[in-house]
Amino acid sequence: MITSLANNIVKEAIDLKKSGVRKKNGLILIDGLREIEMALRGQVEIVSLFYCSRCNEDRAGILNKIEADKRVEISESVLKKISYKENPDGFVAVAKPKHKSLADIKLSANPLIIILENVEKPGNLGGIIRTAYATGVEAVIINDGQTDMYNPNVIRASEGHVFTENIISASVDETLKWVKAHKIKTFGAATIGAKNYTDMDYSAPTAIVLGSEAQGLGKKWLDKADQLIKIPMKEGIDSLNVSVSAAVIVYEAVRQRKLK
Repeated sequence: MITSLANNIVKEAIDLKKSGVRKKNGLILIDGLREIEMALRGQVEIVSLFYCSRCNEDRAGILNKIEADKRVEISESVLKKISYKENPDGFVAVAKPKHKSLADIKLSANPLIIILENVEKPGNLGGIIRTAYATGVEAVIINDGQTDMYNPNVIRASEGHVFTENIISASVDETLKWVKAHKIKTFGAATIGAKNYTDMDYSAPTAIVLGSEAQGLGKKWLDKADQLIKIPMKEGIDSLNVSVSAAVIVYEAVRQRKLK
């Protein structure tokens, strides 16, 4: 059992809390038994698994799913330093991130897609990924992402579904070309939208496009989206949280599709 914070592999794991270190080393930190299980389901390669046998029992038999030479037993004090959770459950993994491209997306005959431009807050991105899973959205495409999709808060807010869903990073130009090639109609959410989101027909191949929390959609999407839509609100407020907006519009699309 490792009990020292001066241990090199422990220090390297702690450093992965920093975005720059994750990017430089090509590694990510996965905190929690559920999240690690989701990573394995998504065929993410686990480099090492830190576990504290005194902190929690191995309910999912995770230790038997990881090669012996990758398992590292640590003390509770070391676990608390590696973990970013206030109450860690006893398991933290170091893993290699998986990166997909637009070419990797296998679409159904009638896809529903979410496109996000410049979304900054990890919690919002994670929440949207969770909504995507819940509603059967086929892919979440991130344009000019301002946050690391494997930020620990994205992993936590998505409940680990960032590892199992199609999460793609691409430029706006690449995405515009891709949706056109696949005949997907784009609905851009914007306060200047001419139509309420409930007045649209989402029964054909559809992409819901949402912008950053602070600035909304950029000029390219405002100009190029097939239709700009808005969520009606009372006076005195000009926007909703982007994760809430995504859920509102996507569930309307799902409702319409079920009716038809």
